[in-house]
Amino acid sequence: MLFDLQAITFQYPETTALDGVSLSIAAGERVVILGANGSGKSTLLRLLDGLDHPTAGSVFFDGSELSEASLADDRFAFDFRRRVGMVFQNSDVQLFNPTVFDEIAFGPLQMRWPKDRIADRVETAMAEMEIAHLKDRSPHRLSGGEKKRVALASVLILNPDVLLLDEPTTALDPRSQSHMIDFLSAGGGTQTTVTATNDLSIVEEIADRCYVLDGGRVAARGTPREILADEPLLRRARLLHVHRHRHESGVLHSHPHRPGHHDHIAPALSSSPQPPVKEKGPSS
Repeated sequence: MLFDLQAITFQYPETTALDGVSLSIAAGERVVILGANGSGKSTLLRLLDGLDHPTAGSVFFDGSELSEASLADDRFAFDFRRRVGMVFQNSDVQLFNPTVFDEIAFGPLQMRWPKDRIADRVETAMAEMEIAHLKDRSPHRLSGGEKKRVALASVLILNPDVLLLDEPTTALDPRSQSHMIDFLSAGGGTQTTVTATNDLSIVEEIADRCYVLDGGRVAARGTPREILADEPLLRRARLLHVHRHRHESGVLHSHPHRPGHHDHIAPALSSSPQPPVKEKGPSS
C-alpha cells in the first residue's frame, strides 16, 4: 500500500477531528474521501501530506512511517515532497509569489532544477492548465477558477506520484468546474489521486473507491456506485438534505437533495449494487 493509516486520532484543542481512523490507499488508485463539513476530511489530507501528525496511531507512506522525525531527515523529506503534492481548498493560502510564472517555478527552484528546464516546464504547465495568458499576472488578482489552475500547475510541474485535493470544485464557475472534473476523471495528471469533497455529483467520474467520514470516523467504504446507492448512509453522514417545494395545488413535497446536484436520486443506481462496507461504531 502507498498509504496505510492505522487507528489515527487527531485532536485540536477544542475538538477531536479524527477518531480511530484506519484506511489504506494503493498506488494508482483514485480515492474520494466523502464527508460533510467538519467530518475530518481536510485534517485527513493534511496528515497524508505530512503537514500535521496524529495524536495517536501511525501514518505510513510507501512502507515508512510519516512522522516529524522522518520528515526531519532531509533525504526522506526531499523524496516525500517530490512524490506527494497537495492543492488546498482555499488557493490563497497556497499562492504567495508576485507572478503566475514565479508561482509555478517556485517548486522546481527549491528542487534545484536547471533554469532552462524550469522555464520549459513552466511554459508546458501553463499551456496544459490554459493559463499561459496569465503568465505575468499577480495570482491574488485572479478569479477563483484561475487561482485553482495556478495552484494545480504549481504542484503538477513536479510530476508527483500522489495528488491530494481538498474540495477542488468548491466556488468554481461552471466552466472551471467542468475543466477540473475532466482533469480528475483523466487521472489528475498523476498516478494516485485522493480527493476530499462533499459534492456527490462528481464522485462517479473521479473515483475508483470511496471512504465516508462522519464525525471523525470512517462510516463506510466502497465503490462510488455502492456508496451513492445507500441513501440512509448519505443521510446519516449529512451528505443529503431534504429539499422542499410547494406545488401549485398547495401540497408541500420533499425529496432528498445532494449538495452540488440538482436531480433526484439517480434511477440508474437502483440496479442492486453491493452495499458499502459499514464500519462499526457510533457513526455507522
